[in-house]
Amino acid sequence: MERTMGRRLVAWLGILLYTSSSLLPWMGVGSAPRARTADAAVEGVNAGQKLVALTFDDGPKNSTLTLLDGLAQRGVPATFFLIGEQIPGREGTLRRMAEEGHELGIHSYTHAALTGLNNADFYGEVDRTRTVIQNVVGPVDLLLRPPYGMVDAGVRRRANAPIILWSVDPEDWKDRNTDREVNHVLRQVRDGSIILFHDIYPESVEAALQIVDALHQDGYYFVTVSQLFSLRDRPLESGQTYCHAYP
Repeated sequence: MERTMGRRLVAWLGILLYTSSSLLPWMGVGSAPRARTADAAVEGVNAGQKLVALTFDDGPKNSTLTLLDGLAQRGVPATFFLIGEQIPGREGTLRRMAEEGHELGIHSYTHAALTGLNNADFYGEVDRTRTVIQNVVGPVDLLLRPPYGMVDAGVRRRANAPIILWSVDPEDWKDRNTDREVNHVLRQVRDGSIILFHDIYPESVEAALQIVDALHQDGYYFVTVSQLFSLRDRPLESGQTYCHAYP
């Protein structure tokens, strides 16, 4: 009798464990968050509205968290081009980016110029960063922004991603002057612009949030880079370079 009850108990435990393991992935438990797909619908936004993409290079850093807080308060997505060697220990920041609808991209692993590199060195900078990011957020497509915006035939051939540059650059690294950066961007921005900032500087984080507030009042909608080109019906192609999506 005791042996029969023991076998039944083991059987029921097996069923319970199997059922739980089957349900957990469906419930979203125990799996890495997936970044929002590039062609996801942008609620309340259409191609005829004034669109702008806010992009940030060189993170993640501690100041990136302040930026994410400000963007979340405003309901604004951005695109982050990441340095691979700065990701270990900051995996939670990447997961938060993905969960909050931001787009992730590759900047390089060490911020080395990608032009003139041999295959091994290029893949060590780009593919290594791609692997690190995807190990955190899952198998999402990633854009590429080469450091310093330097592109040559070798970069285009080996990129394995669309190459995203910019159309508005306040050169925030020069003097870290929030007021100057805000004024520069507001003078230069237009429908379809891609704005470049560096989220490693607190002054740039403050400037970016002030710009979001000002452009919202001027009727602009903020989207990720991939959303910008999708809304403008301009497919992004691997190895091609893009600076803006003007109407």
